[in-house]
Amino acid sequence: MANWLVKSEPFKYSWDQFVKDKKTFWDGVRNYGARNNLKAMKKGDEVFFYHSNEGVEIVGIAKVIKEYYQDPTTEEDAWVVVDLKPVKKLKNSVTLTQIKTDKRLANMDLVRLGRLSVQTVKEIEWQIILELAGEK
Repeated sequence: MANWLVKSEPFKYSWDQFVKDKKTFWDGVRNYGARNNLKAMKKGDEVFFYHSNEGVEIVGIAKVIKEYYQDPTTEEDAWVVVDLKPVKKLKNSVTLTQIKTDKRLANMDLVRLGRLSVQTVKEIEWQIILELAGEK
């Protein structure tokens, strides 16, 4: 199993809306690196849900429930989606500032590749984020 992070601007699609919807397909990705990450996601992988632009924080954990398929919002074959469902809201959100000031996370994609909307999260980074969130 791998771990991931997806970004959403809360005014477009928030954690609360995600929970209300109970599941969603992760659409609108138009970057090849992010698209390749969507293609690498496997059913059962866990995903951090990150609010970008407003809040700039990891707020919850989701799970991949369906592997990639054609993005239904475009006719271009290049773009795909995965289906996600919410698992749990974190006890404490983990801000980008916390992540950037924690030396253990200096190589995290969120720090190095800030604009990428779908990112990998190494297992050690996953555990550190859970620790910072008060989940351990």
